[in-house]
Amino acid sequence: MELSVYNIKGEDTGKKVALNDSVFGIEPNEHAIYLDVKQFMANSRQGTHKSKERSEVSGSTRKLKKQKGTGGARSGDINSPVFVGGGRVFGPKPRDYSFKLNKKVKKLARRSALTLKAQENAIVVVEDFTFEAPKTKDFVSIAKNLQVADKKLLLVLAEQNKNVYLSARNIEKAKVITTSELNTYAILDNKCLILTESSVAAINNF
Repeated sequence: MELSVYNIKGEDTGKKVALNDSVFGIEPNEHAIYLDVKQFMANSRQGTHKSKERSEVSGSTRKLKKQKGTGGARSGDINSPVFVGGGRVFGPKPRDYSFKLNKKVKKLARRSALTLKAQENAIVVVEDFTFEAPKTKDFVSIAKNLQVADKKLLLVLAEQNKNVYLSARNIEKAKVITTSELNTYAILDNKCLILTESSVAAINNF
């Protein structure tokens, strides 16, 4: 599969880049995508939730009334879960939600996501570029020139570029990452994938 290369003015440069069929043209595996996205979201959870059980609630442990003869149900101390202000039964405790996923499954999921974007014609290739200084207006103009300003977009660079990253940081629907940070969730969470020429070369080796 070949795509045209555009410059930052949105003009076709006449150059073409080839997308590796083993990365952008496979049979998408939806279950691998599901597992990879599930792992990404699970690993992002803090897991710091906590509620107090009856042994942790502040209050007297005195038995409220005698066991028998009152005509009502038996009761223990005021910290019992059946009373207002008592502890919670089987409440959440801090835990680690992360789990292991094989590298080959993650690789298959990422390739499947890239293939889906290629099938949707949602990939734009642009010449390598940089900014002399961080400027949001310049990044917005590039998005408009490429006709993707109204879409949620992901720009993938071959290596870190601080000025480009800072230029896009204030834009709600734009995100800039490097090829080493590219993951299945990031690919699927954006409507349009903008790749630089050098990043295509790196992604073709995924």
